[in-house]
Amino acid sequence: MLRYAIIALVIAVIAALLGFGGIAAGAQYIAGVLFVIFLILLVVHLLGGKKI
Repeated sequence: MLRYAIIALVIAVIAALLGFGGIAAGAQYIAGVLFVIFLILLVVHLLGGKKI
């Protein structure tokens, strides 16, 4: 899951550097959503002590 968030973040940065506003905004949104999901899973894992 973290790999997908990092890939989406890299795509967002490249799109922003190239000036593609719509693509950069979409990639930034996807990266943000994946990052939040990863953080939630991390907290659940740390609190539960079980493998996800």
